[in-house]
Amino acid sequence: MKRLFFIISVCMAIAATAQTLEECQQAAERNYPLIAQHDLIARTTDLTVANIQKAWLPQVTATAQATYQNAVAAWPDEMKGLMQQMGVDMKGLARDQYRVGLDVQQTVFDGGAISAQKRVARQQGAVQQAQLDVDLYRVRQRVNEMYFGLLLLEDQIRLNQDLQDQLASSEKKLTSMVKHGTAAQCDLNNVTAERLNVAQQMTTLESQRRVLMAMLGTFCGIEVSEVTKPALVQASQGNNRPELALVDSQLSLADAQEKALDAALLPRLGLFAQGYYGYPGYNMFKDMMGRDWSWNGMVGARLTWNIGALYTRHNDKAKIQLQREMAQSQRETFLFNNRLEQMQQDETIARYRQLMGQDEEIIALRQQVRKAAESKLSHGIIDVNDLLRDINSENAARVQRSIHEIELLKAMYDLKFTTNN
Repeated sequence: MKRLFFIISVCMAIAATAQTLEECQQAAERNYPLIAQHDLIARTTDLTVANIQKAWLPQVTATAQATYQNAVAAWPDEMKGLMQQMGVDMKGLARDQYRVGLDVQQTVFDGGAISAQKRVARQQGAVQQAQLDVDLYRVRQRVNEMYFGLLLLEDQIRLNQDLQDQLASSEKKLTSMVKHGTAAQCDLNNVTAERLNVAQQMTTLESQRRVLMAMLGTFCGIEVSEVTKPALVQASQGNNRPELALVDSQLSLADAQEKALDAALLPRLGLFAQGYYGYPGYNMFKDMMGRDWSWNGMVGARLTWNIGALYTRHNDKAKIQLQREMAQSQRETFLFNNRLEQMQQDETIARYRQLMGQDEEIIALRQQVRKAAESKLSHGIIDVNDLLRDINSENAARVQRSIHEIELLKAMYDLKFTTNN
């Protein structure tokens, strides 16, 4: 029984473990529907490369044709008459001709065109993967917004509960004072009403927390029961954003395309075999004397060199260079905007650090004023409204400190997102 109780306790402790920011980000990336495209892009690229590789296989073409010609090769009339006198009937070729055959082509040397096409296909897949990484990276920012929003709500709930406890303590003191005739009932009612008003605020805050926690859990695909404040971080130098990797992939694609242009200029060497069954055959003289179908075939080697690629080579290389320049422009534009974001975030971090340094002093002063007000109220020197004002002022100072702390953390992790360091 004790063992069972221990196991249940451990399970409950594990289930109640708070989710960290990194855990939520990783879960969100795994849960986001776009993640499935990683595998789809990889499979599509593999299929494309496999199809290109099949160009090395023999290319077989089956043909069947029937033709009728207005003229065919024939014997001269004098020779035909002479042959007839000798008893030989020279019919000549028939005008209707038929053939059914196969044509087999086997590439031996392609100038590197097939390899170049495979490199281009793989690099196109790499560009698609890099673009997908860019889209998925933005998921982290959405997680940050919800996560730090939750942290802020939880701090406000905690401070709201502290304020309720403080008002309840004052309410208890006033109840005793009313019984002893040293305070008016209206003063007690005023404090009670303020406590109930703060309790209503708690109801709103808890509702907002439940909604935001449900949204974060749905977005991440996990059950989020609690969040914890992440540690303060300092963004390191450099920039590892996936947008820069995307530009690198685009430049690599341009290099692969340029190599494919070079390969298109080289000659091709191949073997071929042709065969058909039909009429007429290769032995034309024999077919002039009869109409019999025959088997015919030939094998050989063929060297081809298509110089048509020279016509568009200049423009094609210019287009590829423009692609490079566009990619470099995208890199420079991104880095420019990124540096501006870093400058703004650095200033935001410095501002919140300064504000937090002042928050502690303000809270200490407000606390002293509030305690003095409680003492004065006990002696009948001030009324309840002055005490409530001082209590609310202290709570407002604590809320401000909480906001500044969460905003400082958020600014730090926004800077980390901006640089991906």
